[in-house]
Formats: sequence, C-alpha cells, structure tokens
Amino acid sequence: MFRPEVVAMSPYVPGEQPQTGKAIKLNTNENPYPPTPKVAEAIALASSRLERYPDPLGTAFRIAAAGVLKVDADMILCGNGSDDCLTILTRAFVGHGQKIRFPSPSYILYRTLAELQGARFEEVSLNDQFQLSDEFFRPSDDLRLVYIPNPNSPTGTLISHDQILRLADELDCPVVVDEAYVDFAPESAVSLVSNNPKIIVTRTLSKSYALAGLRFGYLVAHPEVVSMLRKVKDSYNTDMLSISGATAAISDQSWLRENVSKVIKTRERMTSELRTLGFSVIESHANFVWCTHTKHASKLIYEELKRRGILVRYMNYPSWMDGLRISVGTNEQIDALMLVLRDIVA
Repeated sequence: MFRPEVVAMSPYVPGEQPQTGKAIKLNTNENPYPPTPKVAEAIALASSRLERYPDPLGTAFRIAAAGVLKVDADMILCGNGSDDCLTILTRAFVGHGQKIRFPSPSYILYRTLAELQGARFEEVSLNDQFQLSDEFFRPSDDLRLVYIPNPNSPTGTLISHDQILRLADELDCPVVVDEAYVDFAPESAVSLVSNNPKIIVTRTLSKSYALAGLRFGYLVAHPEVVSMLRKVKDSYNTDMLSISGATAAISDQSWLRENVSKVIKTRERMTSELRTLGFSVIESHANFVWCTHTKHASKLIYEELKRRGILVRYMNYPSWMDGLRISVGTNEQIDALMLVLRDIVA
C-alpha cells in the first residue's frame, strides 16, 4: 500500500526519551533550565479560547519576532518546530528525482526529508577544519536545495557568513541556513537574507528558549518567498497555545540572555574538564559538545553511562567517525557526569 520511497527509507531516530526513572538527560540538546515564567502565563490565558481556530499565520509571534530580529513581519513564516519549516521548504522546492545537498556530518533529518520527497541527496564531507569543501560550491544538474546547519550538529562548528554568501552567489538554488543553535553562537545569518533572496534562515524555540515540548519554529526569507511558502504549509500548522507561548518567550530577551550566558559558561567548563579526562573535544558554538576519547571506545562509554543513569548521544558516521554528543546540562548534572566519567576512563 505504501510508496516505494517510504518502504525503502530508514526512519529518523530521535534521542532516547525515557518514560520512567530519573535519568540525567544529556542526549537531545534540550535546555536544562525552564522557560521564562511569562510562557506559562500566556498559555493559561490562551487556554480560555480553545474553541476558536488559531491565527493561521501566527501574526502576534511574527510581529514580536520581527522587532527582535529587525526584519519585516512579512519575512517570517511560523512552523510546528523548525523541522516543520524544513519539511515545507523541501516540499516547496524539490521535485521527485531532483537533488538536495547538505554537509556530512550534519543533521540526519535532511536525508530523511529527501527520501520522503522521492528526491536524491548529495552528502558532501566537511574538510579537516569542519568548513565547506570546494566540492560543496560546485553547481550540479537538478540541484534544488542546499541545507547548512549553522552551528552544525554534531560538531558545534560554524560556517562563516562569507562562505554562505559565496554559496548563494555560485549556486542557482535556495540556500537554507538552519540556525537551531545560533543563540549560543556569536552571530546569525538573518542579516544575510536582505543580501540575496536565495538565502533562507530557519530558527527554533526548542533550544535557547527552552520550549522543546511546545514545538514552535520559524523561518526568515524575502516576503515573496514567504508568500509562496504559505501555499505549502498546513492550514493551521501552529496552534493557539504554541503561538501564545512562543510570543511570550521571544518577547523576554532579558531571560534569553541570562539563560544563554549560563549555558555557555557551563559549556566552556565541560570542554575543559573533558579534555583533562583525555577526551578530544571540538570547540563548540552550540549547547552541546562532540567528543571522543583517546583510549576508550565511544560506544562503550555511552553504554556504561547509560547503565549508571546518564544519557548522552552515541552517533556513528561511517564516512567520518563515531563519538559522543553531550548536551550542556546544569552545573549539578555536569558535576555528576564528570564524576562518573572519571571512574569509567580511569
């Protein structure tokens, strides 16, 4: 009964979400701190109007986000998480048999979206400095969409704005800069959208705003692009509660700055202490770090941590390497992690 593409594809596998027990979760890049209290207040107020359909365009959020980002509200499209925005973009730009390009290693959902669309995909390896190789800039027949996660997952590294602009100049297709973790990094590519209409930026409130459970994201693009994308999205792809909560969250920038500052400080401490324990750690600009140990296999470390109630993400990239992606937790959670790691790698 199913399309051949669906039968053949491997499903996207998210990180473990234990339903019972008291595991320390450092495996899905969630924010270790709660969202601004204004979110709960906004959701409680919105819950009295659930007999009504939500605003299909999320106008209240778009106006609030436009003020924060210094863009026009018509340049913003809301989504059910940034994954929804990625799905909309894939459906809008890529036809059956056409190509999507993305770096390797990077977000594994890109491949799933290509397969679901019946599209081909090009995974182009990053170079030794985790930057785009010359091959990534090369034009290709039927190339319809390029994804650049920035900061990248799982490495946490950044592609420069000059590289993004060069890519948009040299390729004839949209370039999507996936900025799920950008609030933990020094700069955003939103300012580049006005330079080239082929540049589109996707963002989420799951990480820095601590709203992974709410499911709200958005993209920033030229108004003409957004107008066309509205044809593709579901009629009501964001609900009344998520719009209200997201609007309250993005309106509280002082909370965001304080939260991000705490995460970055803990990330720096994690990096230093992991290196002291013999781990090789890539310098990260996200709310996680990627590491491997000089003597101990990553999978065995992952399994032993899990046995002791600490979840991290073990990831294996056959064309690159395997390793551990560890989310930044609270200081207390990281203290517990380091205590157990010292015992494991001793």
